[in-house]
Amino acid sequence: MEEFDYTVASSKPFDQAVEAVLEGAKQQGFGVLHVHDVQATLAAKGFARGPLKIIEVCHPKHAFDVLARNPKISLMLPCPVSVYEEGGTAYVSALRPKLMGSFYPEAGIEATAEAVDAAVRAIVDAAR
Repeated sequence: MEEFDYTVASSKPFDQAVEAVLEGAKQQGFGVLHVHDVQATLAAKGFARGPLKIIEVCHPKHAFDVLARNPKISLMLPCPVSVYEEGGTAYVSALRPKLMGSFYPEAGIEATAEAVDAAVRAIVDAAR
């Protein structure tokens, strides 16, 4: 079974790892649609937790191509990249986009999903 996620430990502090993801997304031709500050959102509701941001990234052409094949693929878009801290180490984690093809085999998106997967791994690796 394929790994559901691609996760690396970063040598960078949390905020620098977040910035590296943002820059890596830009370098791969992805836009950043939103950055969710989960720590701040939960704190506002009375729940304390360590640093965690979810960065929504999207490549417009790839999104257009897969959505033309099956609009239900929108349930898996945009691609989330999480940066979180555990034990003083920042981790960067992303869902594996290439798995989208197995959820929608009739759509024939395997080649696009592989390309997006490689780009998302490069974004994660940029934050090592």
